[in-house]
Amino acid sequence: MADKQKQLLQQIERLLETDNTPALHKLLSDQWSSDIAEIVELVDNEERRAIFDVMDKPMSAEVLEKVDEATRAELFELLEGEELTSLISELDPDDAADILSELSEEKRAKLLENISPHESAEIKELMSYSEDSAGGIMDPVVISVSEDATVGEAVSKIRAAEIDEDFYSVFVVNKTDRFLGDVRIRFLLTRPENTKIHDLIDPDTIYVYIDTDQEEVRNIFSKNNLIVVPVLDRNHRLAGRITADRVIEVAEEEAAEDLYTMAGTDPEELDNISVLHAARVRLTWLLPCLIGTGVTALVLMFFHDRFHIDNLSLIYTAALAFVPMIAAISGNAGLQTSAIVVSGLATGHLVALRLSQVFTREVRIALLVALSCGLLGGIACALLLHTKGLENGIKVTRLVFAFSTAMFSAIMVATTLGLFLPFLFRRIGIDPAISSGPLVTTANDSISVAIYMSLTLLLAT
Repeated sequence: MADKQKQLLQQIERLLETDNTPALHKLLSDQWSSDIAEIVELVDNEERRAIFDVMDKPMSAEVLEKVDEATRAELFELLEGEELTSLISELDPDDAADILSELSEEKRAKLLENISPHESAEIKELMSYSEDSAGGIMDPVVISVSEDATVGEAVSKIRAAEIDEDFYSVFVVNKTDRFLGDVRIRFLLTRPENTKIHDLIDPDTIYVYIDTDQEEVRNIFSKNNLIVVPVLDRNHRLAGRITADRVIEVAEEEAAEDLYTMAGTDPEELDNISVLHAARVRLTWLLPCLIGTGVTALVLMFFHDRFHIDNLSLIYTAALAFVPMIAAISGNAGLQTSAIVVSGLATGHLVALRLSQVFTREVRIALLVALSCGLLGGIACALLLHTKGLENGIKVTRLVFAFSTAMFSAIMVATTLGLFLPFLFRRIGIDPAISSGPLVTTANDSISVAIYMSLTLLLAT
């Protein structure tokens, strides 16, 4: 925690202990809602209740929106009834929809009944869209004018509009409400009042559709340095807008989801502070890995029987010592490749979208890595066998050759999986980040060990 936050926390706790409500109200009124949200996440429910009691309603609504989901789940219990309804009403429809989606269907319906029909209808419409789509993250409040309007009429409409958010352009529609483009605010400030809006329209305005995936929306913003983009329905009618600050939130969410998936857990873990809940989420991923490692054990037991038949137990024992090295190096090589590809797919980088280009580059890298690791691994294998004085008991040269060949082969196989699986998962609608997760890594261990033991049995006996 930063020094500023520590100092703020100490001040709040001191005022809470002395029950100095006026001073606490003044202190919180001078803070950013994001700073207060961080404090609310740290204190207990009794202190949270006291903080919300002294804050103004708009500030309380902002804090409720900014805290993490686990903390918000506890605040739902503290702020039930009319108080929670009033705070939801203070939020923009898109933020309100995001928060209400975290509630049970019963509580959500009850809250929506107590909100004004107009607000309730807007929120319900937003909640009908996929949460990962442009419709799910857009703000439905926009300023639009007819193409036949003048600059003076457009400015008058802006002045009369009840909109709290900043806006950077005015959207233009025709008589049938079809979107035509936008007009920058600077034109409205610098052109004569009788200038027709139609003459100022930018016909090349970049837009997205309601069902566009939020990851694609983020990439569109990034590639084109946008501040705002209009959202259209499939009839080309204006439905809302997405601003850069919302896209930043989406980027953070996507990055966090990929990170959790690659680590073998789930963002759902943060929805609840219960350790039992977190353990259940992690075990959902780890138990299949346990099965996967069991498969690796079966592979080793299978080859143990093959070596035992020909009385080659000494070779098997020596080869077994290098299994962790094969599994670890090949697994990490595959993970490096999949991480690069997953990152490229997530950011929409052009190279990552063309399999042929990625394949050409990654195969060359894999060949260099596999050759280097095979050579260095073989040297390490020879030195370790020499240190243990096993030269006379086994054919060291053959075992070293088998190890080097297996290392090369395992890395090439792992890299190939790391390259193709993200593209395959993306094609069939599965998060590509899973290809870097523990399930695939565990499967790669079994494959690499099977390759190694097969080559050892073939080449070293």
